[in-house]
Amino acid sequence: MELQSTREVKSDLEIAQAASMQHISNIAKKLNISEDDLELYGKYKAKIPLHLIDEDIVAQNNLILVTALTPTPAGEGKTTVSIGLTEGLNKIGKQATVVLREPSLGPVFGIKGGAAGGGYSQVLPMEDINLHFTGDFSAVEKANNLLSALIDNNIQSKTRSLNIDPRTVIWKRVIDMNDRALRDIVIGLGGTGNSIPRQDGFNITAASEIMAILCMAKGLDDLKEKLGSIFVGFTFDKKPIYARDLNAQGSMALLLKDAVKPNLVQTLEGNPAIIHGGPFANIAQGTNTIIATKMGLSLSDYVVTEAGFGADLGAEKFLNIKSVVGGLKPKAMVIVATIRALRHHGGASKEEYNTPSKERVDIGFANLAKHIENAKKFGLNPVIAINNFISDSEAEIALIKTRCAEMGVEAVMSQGWELGGDGTTDLARAVVRSVEDGNNDFTPLYDHKAPVAEKIETIAREIYGADGVDFSKQALLDMVKIDKLGLNDLPVCMAKTQKSFSDNEKLINRPKGFKVTVREFEIAAGAGFIIPILGKMMRMPGLPAVPASEGMDIDNDGVVTGLS
Repeated sequence: MELQSTREVKSDLEIAQAASMQHISNIAKKLNISEDDLELYGKYKAKIPLHLIDEDIVAQNNLILVTALTPTPAGEGKTTVSIGLTEGLNKIGKQATVVLREPSLGPVFGIKGGAAGGGYSQVLPMEDINLHFTGDFSAVEKANNLLSALIDNNIQSKTRSLNIDPRTVIWKRVIDMNDRALRDIVIGLGGTGNSIPRQDGFNITAASEIMAILCMAKGLDDLKEKLGSIFVGFTFDKKPIYARDLNAQGSMALLLKDAVKPNLVQTLEGNPAIIHGGPFANIAQGTNTIIATKMGLSLSDYVVTEAGFGADLGAEKFLNIKSVVGGLKPKAMVIVATIRALRHHGGASKEEYNTPSKERVDIGFANLAKHIENAKKFGLNPVIAINNFISDSEAEIALIKTRCAEMGVEAVMSQGWELGGDGTTDLARAVVRSVEDGNNDFTPLYDHKAPVAEKIETIAREIYGADGVDFSKQALLDMVKIDKLGLNDLPVCMAKTQKSFSDNEKLINRPKGFKVTVREFEIAAGAGFIIPILGKMMRMPGLPAVPASEGMDIDNDGVVTGLS
């Protein structure tokens, strides 16, 4: 059975470049936003002001969270499904807006590509969104590096020194590029006028705590308070130093004065899209800003949003951290599944991902089943979106639908990549049924005030399926530090591989009989969470042997090629 049309296959960029975009003021009208409230960035992008958020309306409208099973390295298409679902909802008569994260330049020029969707489920203007967009990432980078400069300036100062011990400074500089050579560096060389030599390093901008703070802030005042709460390090006499001790929060907020406002763009079919913030999901919360989500809910009946990587990472953090802090209550959850990922979890090699195998899909279903079980622990009965590929067989699809039905959930084909909104109307109707049936009553998994070790154990046992947690000597020392800093009541933002429920990326499908190990903790006091590190997680990726950038170009007419 062929499930996709015979439409000529074009690249994402070719589809985006062939689209006829509407002026952004016309998109704004669909949300009842006046032209006076738009801050235009050309014809097709605009910032929208925070005063449009209405908390009463936010509580009434419908938030749909899109997540996924444990993905293959290529990802399973959450953004594409989120955009396609939004098109489908609008096609069946619902007022819907998609709210997404902004892409990072590192993956764009590396191997993963951009984050504007794919095929006929994209947000536009694709080139701008995947490149510099409205400058939000640049503003985050500058705010981050201003704090770095202030720290080293204070260490150098002889008149206004806070007595910072350079050996304890945890704050790093950032750049929005995959550059492994910057992971660990030495700064301050060249003489006494160039500050005190010390070890430092760069993270990628999406991994900056400033990015996490931007996404957790509820407004400008809250943003400044969170910036001031950034933990920097200790003095020589063991007293904690925060960004507010350097009087940094005001100037950092000034650099973020435009970045704090959400960005309005459009989908391929001319529906509203809000794109704002871009933290990674394996080392941060992996969702767009609270501000953007509330903006969408203030202006639309339905808001579709996604959380990065598999549900054990992005969705867990969306539900336990973002939703609790932001006062958000998802009305439905969609778990994106691909048959290629189920084959992968069933034992297929990369070369066999596109080879039909009902047996491997049957084995691999255990991974999806665990994610379904996890969703129900939050009080959410998920809809399964089977993101369709041309290699999917009828037998494999029927198997998934049957197995999902046995678990009391509905599995629906999603063909947004190939057909846009026409390919997602069935999924849209299933989501509406899920909302209107009243079978979803979101409840977080743990109390933020529970002990740190208990919160980690809860996630490890309930979400990962682990038998328990081992804490290294360093992790135990870090928990003593967390206690002394008075940060025990913060939620935990687990950092681990996205390739497995466990902390070992080789344990695919639904591993059992394992424990996870917390190697150490990072502190994000400004963002409002602590980060247990499971395994060795890098905050600065490297480029592949053949970076995507090698295939990119622009001609004299401004036509871009090679972007994906």
